[in-house]
Amino acid sequence: MTATELAKKLAEKFPGLVSAAAEFRGEITVKVGDAEKIAEVCAFAKQELGFDFLLDLSSVDNYGEDPRWTVVYELYGVAHRCHLRLKTDVSEEKSELPTVCGVWRTADWHEREAYDMMGLRFRGHPDLRRILMWEGYPYFPLRKDFPLAGRPTDLPEVAFTKPAPLEGGPFVTVAGGKDTIVREPRVRNPEN
Repeated sequence: MTATELAKKLAEKFPGLVSAAAEFRGEITVKVGDAEKIAEVCAFAKQELGFDFLLDLSSVDNYGEDPRWTVVYELYGVAHRCHLRLKTDVSEEKSELPTVCGVWRTADWHEREAYDMMGLRFRGHPDLRRILMWEGYPYFPLRKDFPLAGRPTDLPEVAFTKPAPLEGGPFVTVAGGKDTIVREPRVRNPEN
């Protein structure tokens, strides 16, 4: 079976909830209309369609639009060697959806990262806590409303003994320049 045929079976199982397959550059994507049903759709995709591997779970911040986030699930079936992308939207007011950790154990870290970087919550997750930033960090750094230069903050005894080096931080590069060395932040701020 092809990914398109598998996506069609998914849409037939969930009429009105799962969109018809869309193809772009050989990749197949379906949209799940209600984020509350994502775990149910994923369970069917694994158990009945053979998508036994969650390659990735990521999120897109559609800042200024409603719904604000799109959560993207990249699935793969080892036996049939097909890829399938599921997308679902989550509003800013809710910013929560069910976990898929019960479907794929690997979702644990992916969902923690989406929580840590975007502030999305996964209801039923067994250990939803920060994975990259320290506990008590008040922001979500991959949101589009997070300033590129970072935010100055003073969180004593959490991660640093002096104010956390966020402003002009290690991820801020300068556009242009003659080469990548000039754009490298540590060249501009050798003390970092």
